Amino acid sequence: MNNNSKIAAQEIQRSDAMLITAGAGIGVDSGLPDFRGNEGFWKAYPPIAKLGISFYEMANPQWFHNDPHLAWAFYGHRLNLYRKTEPHPGFYQVLQLAKKKMDGYFVFTSNVDGQFQKAGFYENQIDECHGSIHHLQCSHSCTEKIWSADSLDIKVDLEVFKALDPLPLCSHCGSVSRPNILMFGDWGWISHRNREQETRLNQWLDKLNKKRSQLVVLEIGAGTAVPTVRHLSETIAYKFSAKLIRINPRDYYVPHGHYSIPENAAEGIRKIFEHILS
Repeated sequence: MNNNSKIAAQEIQRSDAMLITAGAGIGVDSGLPDFRGNEGFWKAYPPIAKLGISFYEMANPQWFHNDPHLAWAFYGHRLNLYRKTEPHPGFYQVLQLAKKKMDGYFVFTSNVDGQFQKAGFYENQIDECHGSIHHLQCSHSCTEKIWSADSLDIKVDLEVFKALDPLPLCSHCGSVSRPNILMFGDWGWISHRNREQETRLNQWLDKLNKKRSQLVVLEIGAGTAVPTVRHLSETIAYKFSAKLIRINPRDYYVPHGHYSIPENAAEGIRKIFEHILS
């Protein structure tokens, strides 16, 4: 694997287009928690640890009905954290490489944090398969409306871990609003924004297929607990006879014929980027 960074750089250089796929691991080097297991989640949120609530239990839309002040303490704190967080240099290095591609790039990510947009990736070239914390919807799904959270200001009492009033409300029915994020056990997620993103991704892939473009798939920080990103990476790589480059410090194994870089996101990207510059 010692030579894989160099080979990955060569594969990226010879490609016409780049699909960037990313999980929570890409944000760790920016200082974001990845909620890996209950211990990781509870370390990030000690007040929730005291309640003994797991990430799986907390990331459930029922909290917006049963205890909206707790729900918005969790999601409001995350929203504030993501707003303050600056993407690490790896984001900008990948963007620099992607922008040079003759047939363009696309991002597919399970992250809801908006870090790709913040780093300068084009909004219409990103597919956020789990939605975005920067957009809101009604917790009762009274309409199909999705609106921006840009003007939302959530203050959290960290001692009791409750959001302070006023909570954000749906302008149509007056119910508490919630992030437009796909949660666990979530039958109320309004998905048309993501469906439009998905359509744009598929249209781009169709163009690549018709043009017989050489695609490379760069996967960063995607784990196996919820394997959505890894599955798409491998499916697209197989369908397009593309090389898959997987950057992951733990779950780094790849199908035969592809390349693995067992590093954290920032370091794995840096090594590839330096080979391209050299």
